[in-house]
Amino acid sequence: MWLAILLALCCLTSDSQGAYSPDFCSKDLNSSVKPGFPKKINTNNPGVLKAARHSVEKFNNCTNDIFLFKESRVSKALVQVVKGLKYMLEVEIGRTTCRKTTHPNLDNCDFQTNPALKRILHCYSEVWVIPWLHSFQVPILHCH
Repeated sequence: MWLAILLALCCLTSDSQGAYSPDFCSKDLNSSVKPGFPKKINTNNPGVLKAARHSVEKFNNCTNDIFLFKESRVSKALVQVVKGLKYMLEVEIGRTTCRKTTHPNLDNCDFQTNPALKRILHCYSEVWVIPWLHSFQVPILHCH
């Protein structure tokens, strides 16, 4: 048994001391594609904008404000491939002139200009999109 352990240790140390060719390691280390790792994505990407809209819709459903909010700017966006797409967004949202009771399309809502009603929030949101199921989930949404 001790001989088997010693043999296993010898094999492990020989592998960690250069048993693989330098080409093998450089291929993995220099690759720009890292499956499963978050990657920066353009904040104007259509998928990012759609994810931001789902975030603000969840915010509107969770708040008691009489006015709707909508996204004004996505300041940072990451995407991760995980059984679909997981967007990690930093979004600025603002109060609009549209009331929740009228159920308007957010695209037709202007931002508040009245200083007493104007409100801007900064949010971090994670949106999980499964395109083939037409599914959008917003498991994380923090606004301040």
